Amino acid sequence: MNQKHQVILASGNAGKLKEFNHAFADLNIELTPQPKTAAYDVAETGTTFIENAIIKARHTSKLSALPALADDSGLIVPALHGQPGVYSARYAGKHGNDLDNLNLLLENMQGIENRTAHFYCCLVYLRHHQDPDPIVAKGIWHGNIAQQASGEGGFGYDPVFFVENHQCTAAELPKSVKQQISHRALAIRHITPLLAQLTNA
Repeated sequence: MNQKHQVILASGNAGKLKEFNHAFADLNIELTPQPKTAAYDVAETGTTFIENAIIKARHTSKLSALPALADDSGLIVPALHGQPGVYSARYAGKHGNDLDNLNLLLENMQGIENRTAHFYCCLVYLRHHQDPDPIVAKGIWHGNIAQQASGEGGFGYDPVFFVENHQCTAAELPKSVKQQISHRALAIRHITPLLAQLTNA
């Protein structure tokens, strides 16, 4: 049996680690989370999701001396000129305060008829921290901004992201369904065969 490729996830999020490990179960990869130390924190100074994912992957790969996988994601609302965009997690000025972010979004959408929106996820894989040719995959999940929040599941903007095909918000979707159709699920689907080629070569 081939020795598994050691890859570090540029995140300490246990949920993400579980999701990626499940998706990559058939690949020759052993994915581990980055250590929960201040050294691994890095400023996300990019103006695009791809830039931020590369920043995180490169930083984590350099510190660990391992190949790295990173993701960056957020919500894009065309009527708000792409906001919250790369600032999705800190839209209201407090990183990770989901309720404040969500309320600010609803406030800014008042009176706007075009409520189309999409979640975007970018995944980046670096073979080493100086890799000039990262593997990049993206996933886009289309929906609309609801008039008010609904549902207890999910996190972030899920309670106001209305999924037309299912006639409910992302926060009202069964977890098993969300894991099939979300932006991260689509990005994972796109990067998996690319990683399979790389790690099984």
